[in-house]
Amino acid sequence: MSTTTVVVLDNGGGLIKAGFGGERDPSVILPNCLYKPLTSKKWLHPNPLNTTTTTTTEQDLTSASVRRPIDRGYLINPDLQRDIWSHLFTSILHINPSQSSLLLTEPLFTLPSIQHSIDEIVFEDFNFTSLYIADSPSLVHLYETSRRPDGLLSKAQCSLVVDSGFSFTHASPVFQNFTLNYGVKRIDLGGKALTNYLKELISFRSVNVMDETFIIDDVKENLCFVSVDVARHLNVARKIGNENVLKCTYVLPDGVNYTKGFVKYPEQAT
Repeated sequence: MSTTTVVVLDNGGGLIKAGFGGERDPSVILPNCLYKPLTSKKWLHPNPLNTTTTTTTEQDLTSASVRRPIDRGYLINPDLQRDIWSHLFTSILHINPSQSSLLLTEPLFTLPSIQHSIDEIVFEDFNFTSLYIADSPSLVHLYETSRRPDGLLSKAQCSLVVDSGFSFTHASPVFQNFTLNYGVKRIDLGGKALTNYLKELISFRSVNVMDETFIIDDVKENLCFVSVDVARHLNVARKIGNENVLKCTYVLPDGVNYTKGFVKYPEQAT
């Protein structure tokens, strides 16, 4: 008797996290987009961010144009999403969808027309045997209660889940593994807005990086942090020399020696 592979797909506006049922961590983390470098006329698939899944070559993302199938958290380009999923299933995960089941995350308050488009892609284009769609807050609550069955969360059977993603932030009350939709609060602020704000700050103060989405996103991920003591960190940032423990250098790609930027910490200075 053959067993069906369960594919788990967290389809975010910025990143796709995909793997298989029973695994602790995603097998692949892939930007949910296509990009076109200055040196190419074709739209290309970006490499996975976790390089353990496949052997890839360096990609030049300098001033690359970007197309995304999701805007403000919701699917707006089903054809583009189908293309990205096809690349994911065929070239990275190496699965046969017709012999697999799919667990897919979906943002709250998704319109019926969008749900219908997703159903068409899953069943008509990829021929998955079955589909289960879940919202992120209920999955997070279920995961935490199953991980700590004797914990306070399991006994209370309720929680408040803050889901801050690429396009938006949801604060969702969950009771007995069900999200209470009438109590959900949403703000249109996520990682994309922070990246755009960082691009503006750097462009106005230093070098113009308004077209360098991938690079500034990497800067944000590697150098930015949430301060728990703003006054102290601002005071440290004003200091000069070795007393400024927050200062470090980000080396921009030059297209010759480096096709990808990287962080150069003070102890690496020559």
